[in-house]
Amino acid sequence: MEWLIEPFELAFQQRAMLGGGLAAVCCSVVGAWVVIRGMSFLGDALVHGVIPGIALAVLLDFNVFAGAALAAAVMIGGINLVHRQTVFSEDTGIGLLFVGMLGLGVIFISRTPSYGGSLAAILFGDTLGVTYSDIAVLAAVTAVVTLASILFYRAFLALSFNDQKARLLGFRPGFTNAVLLVLITLAIVGSFRTVGTLLVLGLLVGPPATAALLVRRVPAIMAVGALIGVLSVAVGLIISFHANTSGSATMAVVPIVLFFIVLGANSLRSGAERV
Repeated sequence: MEWLIEPFELAFQQRAMLGGGLAAVCCSVVGAWVVIRGMSFLGDALVHGVIPGIALAVLLDFNVFAGAALAAAVMIGGINLVHRQTVFSEDTGIGLLFVGMLGLGVIFISRTPSYGGSLAAILFGDTLGVTYSDIAVLAAVTAVVTLASILFYRAFLALSFNDQKARLLGFRPGFTNAVLLVLITLAIVGSFRTVGTLLVLGLLVGPPATAALLVRRVPAIMAVGALIGVLSVAVGLIISFHANTSGSATMAVVPIVLFFIVLGANSLRSGAERV
């Protein structure tokens, strides 16, 4: 038992747990829609797409949310431009901007005096350096994402089928999709200090995907995903403390491992039932 408690006797580990837990809840709530709608590739692209905005905010010393929002708008606008002005699929635009925005972000970061430290903090987070102000921001973002998910629940659910069905039910799919993209961006930006922009996808997709293997209803996927996310943060911090590994990377890997454990258990159970 002491092996489990010891890591959280330190104040910075407690802050890391609180910040990571909030990030897990925030990412799981919006991540449920990412998984249900099959938007993982777009989610990954947005993770990379906000990096130039965050890097520019760090370089010019202005609000990272404003920088990330600007970068996300450029990313989404570029994807739509490629899709509408060419015969290529949406995936082509996502792939092009995926690499382009990441490269642009690294170029911006390379202009900062502390290039290595800034790059590592933005890409991989600083779990043990989370402050109470970071936690306050995360709490606000989590509240906004949760409230918006409740208010737009029916619209998001209708959009999960297709745009035409959403229109028939009286919703505006374009506006609804834009709101969802804003929520995904908020979750990514709110969590980047805790798990980093490159690793946040582990919490955005891993817990809700695992939850979707266990339950079927969307609210249940969100709730179970949030529990899995918080558990992943706790387990990741414990392992990283004792194994001396990166806290953010370990937290991001745990839900992926849990997904394959649950998937394997389900496959074994299905095989046994057929026999």
